[in-house]
Amino acid sequence: MPSPTSTSPDGFDYESALEACARGERYALRALYERESRWLLGVAQRIVRDRDTAHDVLQEAFLQVWQRASTYQRALGSGRGWIYTVVRHRALDEARRVQREMPAGDDLEAVADAHAALEPAPDLPHADAAALDRCLSALEERKRDCIVRAFVEGYTHEQIAREIATPVGTVKSWIRRGLLSLKECLS
Repeated sequence: MPSPTSTSPDGFDYESALEACARGERYALRALYERESRWLLGVAQRIVRDRDTAHDVLQEAFLQVWQRASTYQRALGSGRGWIYTVVRHRALDEARRVQREMPAGDDLEAVADAHAALEPAPDLPHADAAALDRCLSALEERKRDCIVRAFVEGYTHEQIAREIATPVGTVKSWIRRGLLSLKECLS
């Protein structure tokens, strides 16, 4: 079975560029940045909700891509997807860091925001929200908790694993199986 690649229509090979970064070839990082920075900036900005912070996140993420390019493995996924994951995780880490530094006076607002996040989305019909709630309630508790932490609270698999003292692979499996159960329940 061939390994996944993310060659663009114009022939750019993300996997080879990451491998060149791992060898210390700076032109490859520059090429990745020139191709993807405007889209990655959008990803970061949607998460951190501030353009200046998103620029900082993007810079830190590309530094991380440069430093950790040797950990990328073609067999595990596309190079482009790996880069987007790095940026997304940096942005989530920054958003959480900012949230932890929230002044004490904002505690009431934080509680209200957290409560609002657990309320059914206003664009969902009431029946859909009720069905989602029913299906979530039917899940095994640990799967439900992992899904809520990942998709509502924005935790990474690693953070969830640390919090509940469970191996990362187990957390990933619980989330995957829980999502499959939700999909089946909702269909």
